[in-house]
Amino acid sequence: MNTSPFKFGVTVSEASFANRTREIQKLYENLTQGVNTAIISPRRWGKSSLVEKVIQEIRQKEKGIKITVIDLFSATNEEEFLELFARESIKASSGKWEEWMQSGKRFFKQLVPKFSVGIDPATDFSVSFDWSELKKHQDEILNLPEKMAAQKKVKFIVCLDEFQNLASYPDYEKLEKKMRSVWQRQKHVTYCLYGSKRHMMTDLFNSPSKPFYRFGDILPLDKIATEHWVAFIRENFSKTGKSIDDKAAEMIPFMMKNHSWYVQQLAHYTWQLTAKKASRREVEKALEELIHTNIPFYQKEIERLSATQLNLLKAIQAGEYKLTASAVMQTYRLGTPRNVSKNKTKLINADIIHDVQGKFEFLDPAFEKWFLKQYHNKSFYY
Repeated sequence: MNTSPFKFGVTVSEASFANRTREIQKLYENLTQGVNTAIISPRRWGKSSLVEKVIQEIRQKEKGIKITVIDLFSATNEEEFLELFARESIKASSGKWEEWMQSGKRFFKQLVPKFSVGIDPATDFSVSFDWSELKKHQDEILNLPEKMAAQKKVKFIVCLDEFQNLASYPDYEKLEKKMRSVWQRQKHVTYCLYGSKRHMMTDLFNSPSKPFYRFGDILPLDKIATEHWVAFIRENFSKTGKSIDDKAAEMIPFMMKNHSWYVQQLAHYTWQLTAKKASRREVEKALEELIHTNIPFYQKEIERLSATQLNLLKAIQAGEYKLTASAVMQTYRLGTPRNVSKNKTKLINADIIHDVQGKFEFLDPAFEKWFLKQYHNKSFYY
């Protein structure tokens, strides 16, 4: 039995990667030419997959570059972040764990690292420090890639995923200023910073009052165009001995508004339901399955909302854009203009809606379809 060629929920492999030719070239050039880059887009639009693909290409073509990709999702405080940053930087400097130990001792002047190595050093290697000393000498950690790169006469690329998570730390403003002051002086290290909270990432890099303002290039990640999705879907059906008619292939990105995660998921469910050739019928059944699978998540999302926030979503889905107009506020019971403004901000910060050229839209196309059925009793296929 063939394995589905459509992937979601993980970074996608070469075979499952769709287009992004322009972004791949741009990010490759930036990182190999020393241009710090912040990637900004909503969650599940393929940032991590893009970075992974570019990193794979750099590793294949550029032998004089060391790379580390650090996921900050699990670093819940400043101490964990600094220790994680130190560990992954040391690991990226060499393929031998014995050298990790030597490098760690050689490159620290004020700090005394404690190393732990398990049976498999690749997955069980840790670095820790005395927290009181670590607070005093953050520079030694933040400057570690630069020191190692200069000593080894190589370049370093440091990729930090979920970068906006650092903003939740109690003393983040001090850490933010320290990171910028140290990193901007480095000559051998290039940073790629990205995360799943677009509004937070935008604030961190686009606000003149923030330390990371103009830290480097900003790469906005747009949706993949319909024609690329259609070609990708047809090609992957064909590779596995199946086919899909043109209208059905076009229907998948159309129904999911070209959202990378959901296009892959809907294509996957359609592929699973297809014996030989997929038609509109398979796509519709797949969409029902997709939405049914996600209902618990959508219900949980609704439970977090206040009555006026829920009403604001109803107004947005109905196509209203003058949300503070008296008639709109009365029809949908939105409260006062201040309520509308406050709820709008909360829905944006929760990544439920986003601003598209002055008009608000749902970020999650499947959630939008479920919401339409649940609160307006309309078909998924409107």
